[in-house]
Amino acid sequence: MSIVSIYCVFGSAEEAERVGRQVVEERLAACINILGSCKSIYRWHGAIEQAEEVPAILKTDKDDAERLISRLAELHSYEVPAIVAWPIEAVHPPYADWVRATVSA
Repeated sequence: MSIVSIYCVFGSAEEAERVGRQVVEERLAACINILGSCKSIYRWHGAIEQAEEVPAILKTDKDDAERLISRLAELHSYEVPAIVAWPIEAVHPPYADWVRATVSA
């Protein structure tokens, strides 16, 4: 078993906190790091858009990544939210143990 980071961008810090708390309570993620606001520039429905967004990084067991991604998409306010998994190449073993124990309990 290994752990992964799930990167997700939200429309506000409040949404990131609400969704993050939900998936931690459901034991799909061990934790969420809600980062500071960022400016995003992207193409949407043929137009160039710009928005302030809030990125977050969630940690989970690799075996639970697809369930977490699906649940984030269900809870997210965006029609097409950015949700991606990043593999973790190396990890402090006690931290990996904590993540696995937290999501598998």
